[in-house]
Amino acid sequence: MTPKESAHAPRHPVHILVWSDYVCPFCYLERPVLERVQGELGDSVVIDWRAFELRPEPEPTLDPNAEYLHRVWNQSVYPMAQDRGLAMKLPPVQPRSRKAHEAAEFARESGKLDAMNLALFKAFFQDGRDLADTGVLLEVGQSVGLDPEGLSRALASGRFAQRVLEDEKMAREIGISGVPALIIAAGEQAYLVSGAQPYETVIGAITRAQQEGKAQS
Repeated sequence: MTPKESAHAPRHPVHILVWSDYVCPFCYLERPVLERVQGELGDSVVIDWRAFELRPEPEPTLDPNAEYLHRVWNQSVYPMAQDRGLAMKLPPVQPRSRKAHEAAEFARESGKLDAMNLALFKAFFQDGRDLADTGVLLEVGQSVGLDPEGLSRALASGRFAQRVLEDEKMAREIGISGVPALIIAAGEQAYLVSGAQPYETVIGAITRAQQEGKAQS
């Protein structure tokens, strides 16, 4: 997220690593909270998106018409989306997300990771696009200014697959088993915030990390 200038930004910003998956509705639901944090704290906070596949090969994907999905959306997703100001609808497909994460890593190299992150979430949860379809990923990438030919080559070659696997390996080492998961760190102090938590929870963890960081410096 593009930081705003802040006259009171500390010399050492708080870093937030966000593990998420593009087919996880609660990951998209955490974006408004992070956008508010970034808007209020500016460049005193650095937010970085990391890859996490909820259903990697060979684990089966979900049935888009499963009663379980409809129940979760009706009980949790739709109410939270309304509360957080997001337009969302249950997608008609439940694709694997490896290639979407690879496309996001391609966008990182062009300084457009956050824009691609948002565009991928919108493509899936607003437009119901199949994020396992290379053609869809190329269209989404082009919409945020990425070179479609370069992205096509990167996806075909698996150029960024290792980065995705490294993110997932790091998540396992930390003990992350579900997303969204935020590691909020300042200096040597770090806090794990799991789930689509409200602004108050996230800002509280940031405040604690900042206080700890100052105490250590």
